[in-house]
Amino acid sequence: MRHSMDTDVFRHAAHSPSYFELSRRLGSGLVDFCIPCNPYFPTPEMFAELGRNLESVLKFYPSDTGAIAAQLGSVLGMNPATIALANGSTELITWIDRLWVEESVAVPVPTFGRWTDQPLETGKRVDMFLLPEADGFELDLDEYVKFIRNRGSRVAVLCNPNNPDGGYLPRREVVRFLDELANLDLVVVDESFVDFVEVERNPSVALEATIRPNVVVLKSLGKNFGLHGVRFGYMVANPGLVRVMAAALPKWNLNSLAEAVIFMFRDYAEEYRESLVKLSMDRYRMGSELARVPDLEVFPSQANFLLVKLTGEVGGAEMRDHLLGKHQVFVRECSNKLGLSGRFLRLVVRPQEDVERLVTGMRAVTEGRWEADRPTLVS
Repeated sequence: MRHSMDTDVFRHAAHSPSYFELSRRLGSGLVDFCIPCNPYFPTPEMFAELGRNLESVLKFYPSDTGAIAAQLGSVLGMNPATIALANGSTELITWIDRLWVEESVAVPVPTFGRWTDQPLETGKRVDMFLLPEADGFELDLDEYVKFIRNRGSRVAVLCNPNNPDGGYLPRREVVRFLDELANLDLVVVDESFVDFVEVERNPSVALEATIRPNVVVLKSLGKNFGLHGVRFGYMVANPGLVRVMAAALPKWNLNSLAEAVIFMFRDYAEEYRESLVKLSMDRYRMGSELARVPDLEVFPSQANFLLVKLTGEVGGAEMRDHLLGKHQVFVRECSNKLGLSGRFLRLVVRPQEDVERLVTGMRAVTEGRWEADRPTLVS
């Protein structure tokens, strides 16, 4: 059954509507290419185990964050004193701004919107370093460092891989970046998507953060594990910075479901590694399929999504509305992302059968085989 859709649902300041909101309006069968996730993890066995324990998970308080951090540190091979746990990486971004951004922060754009929106909301100066489309949104670290020094920014942010383009900087370059900015108040490396990198075996600089005085690294369980609803992120830094963050975070800021997943992860670590291999293969196949769609430019990515640009007459909002209304395919249109325009879409990497549905809908538009009608609200 096909459903229609009121496009007003997309008029949000920075984010697309939730999967639940769209599902309530459209019914079942929605394929989500919008929210970055891992389609292969958790496994069905993990979900079954969570289901068997759901009553106790929902009924009882979680452990204190110290016990959960100890378990996570054991799994990661890290000192728990270098880990601060939070209710999603957004909570950490909020407190990083409040604790350490006193005057100004440098941020490349386009990037994850909270890195610009959060400090702007609290009256800070945001020094935005534009990533040029002509260079494939590649970040020139030397130019970024020069920009930071010229602007006098006291805090600098780097997302690696970057969201929404998936651009990746080698670990040695990120370490050099940290060395260059050792005099700043803080340097933040957001590694929410780093587990999806395949071109380098150990891409993270988390261990570097634990021995440096002014570096924090952010991680996101939801993006890596495909569990956005759990709302779990963590920060890695030296013990002094971690104590400052832990003292500011609310008590009981983690839920029992997040704790359950963390304590299950050791038993499913191999399945997680296999999921990353599968996703890497899907990313290559999906990029190849999209590259054959007329009037579509595909940017290289090391994340679990691909940035594409519509180069013909059809804009991103029209494509989004057609895919949702006619094919029940949900994509991220990027007109509200600083540094991009309405000609860009971010497409999450999904299995082949879902990609075929996406490509069929996109080809219908770019090849002119569609009706340019406006959907109406479902009552």
